[in-house]
Amino acid sequence: MKKTAVILMFLTIITKILSFAREVVLSYFYGASAISDAYLISMTIPGIIFSLVGVAINRTYIPIFSNIIKNQNEKEGNIFTNNIINFFIIFCTAMFLIGFLFAEQIVKLFASGFEGESLFLAVNFTKITLFGIYFTTISHILISYLQIKNKFIVPALISVPFNIIIILSIIFSTKNLYLLAVGVVIAIFSQLLVLLFTSFKNGFKYNFLFKPKDENFKKLIYLSLPIILGSSITQINVLVDRTIASRIVVGGISALNYATRLNNFVLGIFVLSITTVMYPSISKMAAENKFKEFKISLVEVIGIINLLLVPITIGSMIFATPIVQLLFGRGAFSDKAIYLTSQGLIFFSVGMVGFGIKDVLTRALYSLQDTKTPMIIASIAITINIILNIILSNFLGIGGLALATSISAIISTILLFICLRRKIGPFGIKRLVISFVKMLIASLIMGIASKMLYNFLLLHFNGNVSLFLAILFGAFLYFLIILFTKVDEFHIVIQGIKTNLKNCKYILKR
Repeated sequence: MKKTAVILMFLTIITKILSFAREVVLSYFYGASAISDAYLISMTIPGIIFSLVGVAINRTYIPIFSNIIKNQNEKEGNIFTNNIINFFIIFCTAMFLIGFLFAEQIVKLFASGFEGESLFLAVNFTKITLFGIYFTTISHILISYLQIKNKFIVPALISVPFNIIIILSIIFSTKNLYLLAVGVVIAIFSQLLVLLFTSFKNGFKYNFLFKPKDENFKKLIYLSLPIILGSSITQINVLVDRTIASRIVVGGISALNYATRLNNFVLGIFVLSITTVMYPSISKMAAENKFKEFKISLVEVIGIINLLLVPITIGSMIFATPIVQLLFGRGAFSDKAIYLTSQGLIFFSVGMVGFGIKDVLTRALYSLQDTKTPMIIASIAITINIILNIILSNFLGIGGLALATSISAIISTILLFICLRRKIGPFGIKRLVISFVKMLIASLIMGIASKMLYNFLLLHFNGNVSLFLAILFGAFLYFLIILFTKVDEFHIVIQGIKTNLKNCKYILKR
């Protein structure tokens, strides 16, 4: 698992760089404007429709498929997969028709501050991007299928053609704005083609069959309902975020999006790459009642995520403005946009560790086929989030929306810890807290020292060089302190790197 996670992390870095390039290109041509706001809303609405089913598919499909393979056979697994695909094709058709017919009303619901050009473009863009929900939903079923087959590389790389097509569509959209929306659909379809080819090579056979009375299908629907409800509740928060952002300032939605992308870049590299490999593994452990191994894997993953995210949290808060300036500060991206995005990044960073651990704990509960607990906790967290959104946005603007999201993520994580402990018993929370405190102290020392060095370097170098050197120094100092304070997770990572190097040497000798 560790070896695959490391490989996946490197691949994720490559794909996330491309994803960032996409955001940089968008910010260069359209900045934080009415056009970029309309474009982002048109991507958000189909994304919400997908989230109602996509997350549910991924979280429930893998544990059920594991049980089918254990208790039945591969043929039954293939029947189950086809059943799910065909059901969701019907479901997506219903969602598409509703979205297409009521596009204007839905856009106004998500961005009540839109009017004139923003509203007109958002409605027409949305009618086009809605076609992508078919491809997205089937893609995520096939991603889950490949992950259960321990095929992680292709699912990790499908964002490469996606981002390249999106980048090209943004560039050429200067001649025709509707290429922005068309490019999204083509990009999503390219992902599906790659996944279909790989799935067929790994034993998947498509059949047009739909058996609603199948026990495995009924079980997936039963387990999915709480997740779909939880996802719906989560998207209410997105709705409130976007609505308030559209009222705070023109370009507010775009600024919030860029800050979110920066936050998700880190989470994608260090959390998603680890949890993607972890989830099928712990699902099998749960299916085989290997709870000792389950707990060990869980604690190791949480500890490693803390090791990586705690210093990044401090660094992102301290260097928010120069980071945004470096990545987006060109073309149509104004000083005002830099300020708004920086405020979002600072306050999103507060909850970065919470976001990461929350995903791990949620997947742990899903692997135990408990989908109700995460839904209940999500409901509590989102209620808190919405209340804080309304209050904090009055004082901190865009930053208030980000801070509200961070606080709710931290509360959600604490509640998930409590519920999971009640379900599986003690699993090393005390050890995690001790390690976390050591990491936090090391990160604070790193942050202060790096900021002082950055200010000194500005007297001799430009901002980008100073930022790079300060971050490099900070990373070295952090891991030096961690080494001498004997944090267990650091030694686990080092051992994993050594093992991978030995494997590489063995392969080269052969």
